[in-house]
Order: sequence, then structure tokens, then C-alpha cells
Amino acid sequence: MLVVKTIREVREIVKQWRKEDLSVGFVPTMGYLHEGHQSLIRAAGENDRVVVSIFVNPMQFGPKEDLATYPRDLEHDKEKCIEAGADLIFAPDVSEMYEDNFQAFVDMNLLTQELCGLTRPCHFRGVCTVVTKLFNIVKPDRAYFGKKDAQQLAIIKRMVADLNMDIEIIGCPIIREADGLARSSRNVYLDTQERKAALVLSKAVNKASELINSGERNSETIVSAMTQIISAEPLAKIDYVKVVSLDTMQQISEINNSALIALAVYIGKTRLIDNFFYEGE
Repeated sequence: MLVVKTIREVREIVKQWRKEDLSVGFVPTMGYLHEGHQSLIRAAGENDRVVVSIFVNPMQFGPKEDLATYPRDLEHDKEKCIEAGADLIFAPDVSEMYEDNFQAFVDMNLLTQELCGLTRPCHFRGVCTVVTKLFNIVKPDRAYFGKKDAQQLAIIKRMVADLNMDIEIIGCPIIREADGLARSSRNVYLDTQERKAALVLSKAVNKASELINSGERNSETIVSAMTQIISAEPLAKIDYVKVVSLDTMQQISEINNSALIALAVYIGKTRLIDNFFYEGE
């Protein structure tokens, strides 16, 4: 497996693969890889070659967020990529991705206004910009994203469609710990007590699933039940708990078709997310 740091190197390697008529799968990450990332890499193995990017993108962090402390360990990530079957890691420095006087951005309306976009107003502009750059650099046939970041997945799919990008976007299932906690690079921030407290996220999601599967369709009832579970944990502070349309990411009062039930919760100082997709009947 190769590890490269420059755009030129990635393009040369992918160009050679194209000459050999090989398909390319791509998994963009911010590193500190875990089994969730590995599941994306393995899914990308349906292609002839798999590229993984490792880049902590400063543009998607707000001024009071954890850019400086976000976990980084390239050697750890190499091992995880080898285990999962990646062929190439692209691990650029910030200066490689954003030259001085960088001025071009990719932004979106509507889908970015709710959920994480409401409380992190610059986040998805940073995501859309860096993902567009990475797509232009790697030029993959398919790119793989986790459904844990459900709003991000919806935004990327819409961006690709709106901008006529010749790439297939594939969403992959949430990977969970044995006790139900969704895998996240930020889980390493949690101490023992916080790790136990974090289970309120999956418990709340499971409650929503139970209610919907038993026939409940009123969003307020579902959110109230989830909020009650989370609020009972002293270390938990709710950012949001919402039921939104899968198409618009806007809140809905009743679940008539497909919907996303999503939450973001601070456990201590660590912000975690989880969700449940209802695909309709």
C-alpha cells in the first residue's frame, strides 16, 4: 500500500490505473480510523483499487471546536487501511489542499439549515468544499460515506447531482460497539464514566425505532420520549433531537413517508451524533 502527500502523486497513480482500465473507489476521512471507516474501505473493495484520504479539514471546524485536539495518528491509520484492503492513502498537509489566498468555496442551501448545520453554521461549507476538491483530485468512480453522518451524506448526494459530478455516492450502515454506541473518532475523548453515559444516544435511537415500528407517527411524541431518556443522564447535554424529512432535512410534524430521526448530544465536552432512518412502508 502506498502513502502519498501531494496532489500530483495521487493524480499520476490514478492516471496509470485508468490506463489499465481499473475502477477506483474512494473513502474520504479525517483519520484516526476505526471499524466504521474500515467497513467503508471494505465496501469500496468492490472496485479494482481503493483510495483513502486522511485530512483533518480546518475549514469545517468552528472557532471553538476541536480542530487542535482532533486525534491524529497516521501510523495507526496505515495499519487500519492495510487491514481493510486499501491500495493508496492520500494524506496531504493543509498547505497542499489550501494555497495562500484560497478563495473558492462550495456552499448549499436548505439541506444545511437544520440539524448540525444549525449549530455549526460553517461546517457544511467546509465539507462541500473539501469533498469537491478531493473528488477533483482522485476522480473516483464511487465514493463511500457512513450513514452515521446522515445529513452529510444527503448533502453530498445533492451536491453531486446538482453539479453533475460523474461519481456514484454510496451510503454504508452505522457500525456500533457491542453495547450499541456508534463508532466515532471522537469516542477516544470519553473517560470511563462518560463512555458509559454516552449509551443514552443509542438508547434514545432504539426508543424511536420501537415507537415508529409500533405505529407512532407523531414527531413530538417521538422526540419527547428520546429527550426523556437523554435528560435522565447528568453528563448529557442535548444539542438537538429532531425528526426531519430525508429529502429536505427540514423538520416534519408527522412521519408519512421516509424520515430521519437524528440527535446530537454533548457527553461532557464531547459532541456525539446518532440517528435512525425510517424508510417508509
